[in-house]
Amino acid sequence: MKSFYITDAGKVRSHNEDSVTIVKNESGEHLMIVADGMGGHRAGEVASSMVITQIGERFQKLSTIGTKQDAIAWLRENVKEVNSKILNYSSEHPEAAGLGTTCVMALVTKDMLLFVNIGDSSGFVFKDHKLKKVTKDHTLVNFLVETGELSEEEAENHPKKNVLMRALGATDKCEIDMFEVETDVDAIVLCSDGLTNMLSFEQIERVLNEDDITIDNKLIKLVKKANVRGGLDNISIAYLDKEGAHK
Repeated sequence: MKSFYITDAGKVRSHNEDSVTIVKNESGEHLMIVADGMGGHRAGEVASSMVITQIGERFQKLSTIGTKQDAIAWLRENVKEVNSKILNYSSEHPEAAGLGTTCVMALVTKDMLLFVNIGDSSGFVFKDHKLKKVTKDHTLVNFLVETGELSEEEAENHPKKNVLMRALGATDKCEIDMFEVETDVDAIVLCSDGLTNMLSFEQIERVLNEDDITIDNKLIKLVKKANVRGGLDNISIAYLDKEGAHK
């Protein structure tokens, strides 16, 4: 399996509060993570890096994630622990009020593909040249769309589009979504909303389908396109080519 990840501050933000990684354990199982931090005084990057360190480094030390039940329990426990660490940091550092982060992860093994999500970073599968979103955004606007109070068109440019309903570090109660997906996919893609707010799914899909360009250059091109369109937020992308089907 080939993989690549990239993060960029964008054109507006003075620093990058995103964190991204793809790690592999002793059995060759992969964990992909994108975390989009928030909070004053650079606190957002503290929160997002806690996710990468806590969960990513622990995963690397595993001989195997085990069964699906083992994997689900491990993921839930580690998200719960990092949520507590972020809350503790916030209470000990008053200047970090509002500290928090989104988190989207994909666990990729020979037998399973699990996505974990809290917040508005996105997880996709890529199969037969089509990009399909797996995760659901935990935003106020998405909630209003799901309840029928807003149309998709009204949501697109809504002034409260980025108001989060859930995030790590927001409350003691950490509610994550978990999705099990068929393993028969070509690739897995994770990204922060700095990409999806600048480019449509169709635009992202078009770049991923380009011939004669490597995975890393595809992601670099996506970041450049997002920046050309304004680069209003930090941009992070993680890509794992599951079957070696793409360059």
